[in-house]
Amino acid sequence: MLSLILAESSIETIPNDMKDHPSVISHERKLGKDYSEILLDNSWHFAAMKGIENEIKRGRPDLVHFSILEATTIPLYKKNKIKIFIHTINDKVIFLGENIHIPKSYHRFEGLFEKLFLEKKIIIDNKELLSIRNQSFSELINEINPSKIIGLSTMGKPSSFEKISTALDENSCIVVGGFQKGHFSDSIKNKISDMFSVGEISLEAHVVVARMLYEYEKTIFM
Repeated sequence: MLSLILAESSIETIPNDMKDHPSVISHERKLGKDYSEILLDNSWHFAAMKGIENEIKRGRPDLVHFSILEATTIPLYKKNKIKIFIHTINDKVIFLGENIHIPKSYHRFEGLFEKLFLEKKIIIDNKELLSIRNQSFSELINEINPSKIIGLSTMGKPSSFEKISTALDENSCIVVGGFQKGHFSDSIKNKISDMFSVGEISLEAHVVVARMLYEYEKTIFM
């Protein structure tokens, strides 16, 4: 089965070393939640995030929302031909179950994933929809054990979505950065078999996911 990994994704709860920042305290009071139960979001926590490690890769959970909406609302997913994983910037992995419906409203998505970070699993009617655990990218790759690992990055060899799709088989793994700016860290690049660039300009993750999966769908459904 084809695998899609959003790598180093910009989704996490507010870290402990930000808890005393005025913007975090203000947001806690607004929501009536503890900081540890709130997703880090640069729309709210921009001032608190200044100077943190990997600043440009963090605080954009909306990018993850857009990307997994694209990936879970297409025939490839509905026909159980793809598995989707969200590897986060701080080495956690979110596993998506089969035939789950990601909320289209960002507000509901935010609440769902805050609950996931808190409870570690989302189970409805005895069906595990989402789960999260501590796991590095390398450990995830070892678990999936794909036949090839294709990374999409502006640092890769020039190609096109169509050409890349013809090189994929059902055991391949596609890796897309789940962050706003920057490039894959060395720990990610070292596990990728082939890195390709699909254009001269940088595309947002959800656009890359949508176009790549559509081209792959054409090879198996059309």
